[in-house]
Amino acid sequence: MNIVLLDTLTFGDSDLSGFNRFGSVTLFETTAPHETQERITDADVIVTNKVVITKEHMQRCSALKLICIAATGMNNVDLVAAEELGIEVKNVAGYSTDSVIQHTFSMLFYLIGHSRYYDESVKDGSYSRSPIFTDVSHPFFEVKGKKWGIIGLGEIGRGVANVARAFGAEVSYFSTSGAARKEEYASVSLEELLSESDIISIHAPLNEKTQNLLDYEQLSLCKEGAVVLNLGRGGIINEDAVARIIDERELAFGLDVLTKEPMIQNHSLLSVKNKERLYITPHIAWTSIEAREKLIAKIIQNIKSSF
Repeated sequence: MNIVLLDTLTFGDSDLSGFNRFGSVTLFETTAPHETQERITDADVIVTNKVVITKEHMQRCSALKLICIAATGMNNVDLVAAEELGIEVKNVAGYSTDSVIQHTFSMLFYLIGHSRYYDESVKDGSYSRSPIFTDVSHPFFEVKGKKWGIIGLGEIGRGVANVARAFGAEVSYFSTSGAARKEEYASVSLEELLSESDIISIHAPLNEKTQNLLDYEQLSLCKEGAVVLNLGRGGIINEDAVARIIDERELAFGLDVLTKEPMIQNHSLLSVKNKERLYITPHIAWTSIEAREKLIAKIIQNIKSSF
């Protein structure tokens, strides 16, 4: 069997030797669009994270039987064409739940605890020159007793809700699908969630219902001092609106995902004045060591179960 992994750089330093049990394995750290066809033409199995596989690609791969997506989202593969051509497509779900939950709270505590300021104030010598033993110039609030609104109560959103409740937060959620189901947390409208919540976290997929869900008008509903965290998908929040409102209102934003990744040069978010209220990480919430190990193991299992 000929297996081709197209973007192994996304796995970091994870052990990929488990693929060798199936036959010949070819590894590419990255694959540009113009390189894809040549690299997959003789493949029986393709493993891709973000590399796009089109109908035209598949039509030219006579041996191709399986496409493994090293992610939960499947929008980088033409699923209709794959079905027409009898090519199986398998994704991986649930591998990064704990990692994303943890990063959600990491982002929150970095922002509300003013970690950047306090770390720098010690390291630049300011604390050594202080007339008192403490610095209360940047007050922080406790999560206990605060209202936490979750947009998208799937597996990750529910996990965040459980931890938030353990901290003593009052949790509500907005269903982006509109599906009515029995939940232990209160279901509210988007407007109510935005206007009442002290902390808002997004854990929803990007689709026609969530595209640009939070534009300037919606963000303007947020209460003063609120923290908004996006760990769903870029495109759910209008980033230009964030860049504008963060300099107009006392709002803080934590973004792990952006509309365009990697981030475009001269992005509007890079020019905000209130940088201390903006925390951006480069789509790393899913990348804990354990999550990547689970991901690889599940891809290997997907290949094993298909042959």
